[in-house]
Amino acid sequence: MNKIILVGVGGFIGAALRYLITGYVQNLTQSVAFPYGTLVVNIAGCFLIGMFSQLVESQSGLTAEMRLLLMIGLLGSFTTYSTFSSETMNLLQDQRLFLMVS
Repeated sequence: MNKIILVGVGGFIGAALRYLITGYVQNLTQSVAFPYGTLVVNIAGCFLIGMFSQLVESQSGLTAEMRLLLMIGLLGSFTTYSTFSSETMNLLQDQRLFLMVS
């Protein structure tokens, strides 16, 4: 049960951070044509997943509990692929094909 709580807490934090950062970046860019917020969040999330993966592989490593909290919970919800897919479909429906494939 403790593992589920760790993933849930990390998921809550990751989803909240994704919402805040995506909104902030979209507001900065003033763009309604391209989801820059999602792009920034996914690039940052990929970088962090790579960094934490390296920590897991190194001698210092992360505990199993920290991996659940950070990598599965927090970063899993932070870099959710469904948002990317949804925004790609929105661009397709709006016939913005160049933006969709870029």
